[in-house]
Amino acid sequence: MLTEMNAMQRNHPGIVLMTICLVVICSGSCIEREQRALGIQGSSCKYFKIQVVDRQTGRGVPLVELRTTNNMKYFTDSHGIVAFYEPGLMDRDVFFFVESHGYEFPKDGFGFRGKRLKTLRGGSAIIKIDRLNIAERLYRVTGQGIYRDSILTGHPIPLQNPVLNGQVTGQDSVYTCIYHGRLFWMWGDTSRPSYPLGHFAMAGAVSDLPGKGGLDPAIGVELEYYVDENGFSKKMSPLKERGMVWLDGLLTVKDKGGRQRMVAKYARMKSLGEAYERGLMVFNDATELFEPLVRSSIDYLPYPATGHAFSVSVDGQKYFYFGTQFPLAVRMRVRAEWDDVIDVNLYEVLTALEPKKSTSRRAPRLDMGEAETPYRWVRFGELMGNDASARTAVIKALRQEKKDVHLYDIESGKEISPHGGTVYFNAYRKRWIMLTVQQFGEPSFLGEVWYAEADTPVGPWAYARKIATHNKYSFYNPKQHPFFDQDGGRVLFFEGTYSHTFSGTAESATPRYDYNQIMYRLNIDNPRLVLPVAVYQIRDKKDRMDYLLRNGVEKAGKWDLVESIPFYAIEASRANEKLIPVYVHRVTGKNGRAVSLTVKSPNPSAKPLFYALPPTNLTNENSCVVPLYEYRHTDTGQRLYSIEARLGKKDLIRTEDPLCRVWKAPTDILLLDNKAKPADGY
Repeated sequence: MLTEMNAMQRNHPGIVLMTICLVVICSGSCIEREQRALGIQGSSCKYFKIQVVDRQTGRGVPLVELRTTNNMKYFTDSHGIVAFYEPGLMDRDVFFFVESHGYEFPKDGFGFRGKRLKTLRGGSAIIKIDRLNIAERLYRVTGQGIYRDSILTGHPIPLQNPVLNGQVTGQDSVYTCIYHGRLFWMWGDTSRPSYPLGHFAMAGAVSDLPGKGGLDPAIGVELEYYVDENGFSKKMSPLKERGMVWLDGLLTVKDKGGRQRMVAKYARMKSLGEAYERGLMVFNDATELFEPLVRSSIDYLPYPATGHAFSVSVDGQKYFYFGTQFPLAVRMRVRAEWDDVIDVNLYEVLTALEPKKSTSRRAPRLDMGEAETPYRWVRFGELMGNDASARTAVIKALRQEKKDVHLYDIESGKEISPHGGTVYFNAYRKRWIMLTVQQFGEPSFLGEVWYAEADTPVGPWAYARKIATHNKYSFYNPKQHPFFDQDGGRVLFFEGTYSHTFSGTAESATPRYDYNQIMYRLNIDNPRLVLPVAVYQIRDKKDRMDYLLRNGVEKAGKWDLVESIPFYAIEASRANEKLIPVYVHRVTGKNGRAVSLTVKSPNPSAKPLFYALPPTNLTNENSCVVPLYEYRHTDTGQRLYSIEARLGKKDLIRTEDPLCRVWKAPTDILLLDNKAKPADGY
């Protein structure tokens, strides 16, 4: 605890002082209250306290399994603590196997990963574990027994309700937004201790924001649940008809009277994949419930799962963009105006489909544009030709377009199938960040979490790096919390649903943790997170080529001249010793200045345009790493750079050897939204 506080004090002294006061107060009330309820006297504690800590940070690691030689299993709480008491195994040497998702304990001489401890009553021991994940697991957000073992051993705790809050034992998939100055939380199906079935109409809670009365997100979240007359988390979106009610796309917008309203898309579900109806709901402050605003058919919005909404400014107009799910892609937006939010025809989709105007009752014919047809924003109503009978056909065509969404593992070059997740702007990287879970992943079907970056909210998304793994266990629908960002965006926080469903078995379910939300922290300054960025090919009106990264395109105001993304490379600020610099050298051609790329600095003050891999290593097994060749036009002297070994054009002569090795562009589709800028609020 002291190591953790010292590190925090250096970076966030004000927050830490407030937190220390809270912990001291809570330690004197919460622990005593819970210990009295459990019949425990703090001074005569019978438990042996085992704390598992991250060797790198000294912080306790939750969700670590300690297993005895006779297969008794214990799991660390959110402080990384196990309160061990086992008649027959006290006051003696006991060996504990140590295992955890994304963490590893060293092997001994016989290959066992574990440690022998003297289990003294009232005693304690620390086990140091190595983190393999880039992301750091912090604590459990929901469920029963979050700090159970801490209470049993008298360890300080940060929460007012550390073992049971709102009678919630499990919750699915979180959504959040800022409403009336506080953070509003919403979850799906919710479990309780009194019966195997809980409720299936969304749960809700609020918390104070960090710096405004809320806890440092590195420590925890103090949730205040909306509860029913029995004290159990109440149904936030009840409907009389049968079916599970799921909400997503949560946002706030002012109505015509200037009052802030909270709106969400809803689906009344028959099963996991089949809906009875879809529409919009709005929050009623008086009843503290979501109520139907628009009720419609299953084909209501362009995409059935709208995901998480985030604010974007386009030419001074505020929009809500949506990270539409399954696969995750930003393909829908709506103006942040009441009339637009409640009218599905005014929602816009990023598409290459041609709008059709209907002059009859027949559904308009849908034409997919040619390969060079640009993706652009088109209103949903215009795509249908203002003919509702075309709705189903349009939605089907839009879903086909989303099949072109791909990410690639930067390490192996293998394709990743993104499932659910979020997209938000990051102030430190000055890029849009995607956190997504992989479908059909290894070692878990739906538990591998990936990090990717793009220059605009819609793309181009290309390469990703795994930041968290869960062995044969799901961690689906990860949600970044941008309002928790720290250190100028260098540190971000995300959570997800930890469940055996889809990736494991009921027999393997982790006690207390299963079907609950777990928070992670990610330092994006970590050198392991370096990813290649798009290198844009520019062609001006005089047919002259240029190559620029995003900053160069932005500074020169040349987004309209972007012709393609021929390859990806590493920006200069993220380079390492394994990479070589590539410079821009201006040469004279028959039609004016031409751009030449070179690995030799053209002058002492020249700065590299990007960094790449040396051209000579041929042992690389990553199929996405390819040679970059220079082609010279025999007539004009213009240079063209391509990863293609042959272009088949007689007036272009290729150099014999490659200039360097770069990362190929995974798709020819140019997905850009350069007018989109981050806006205040989420």
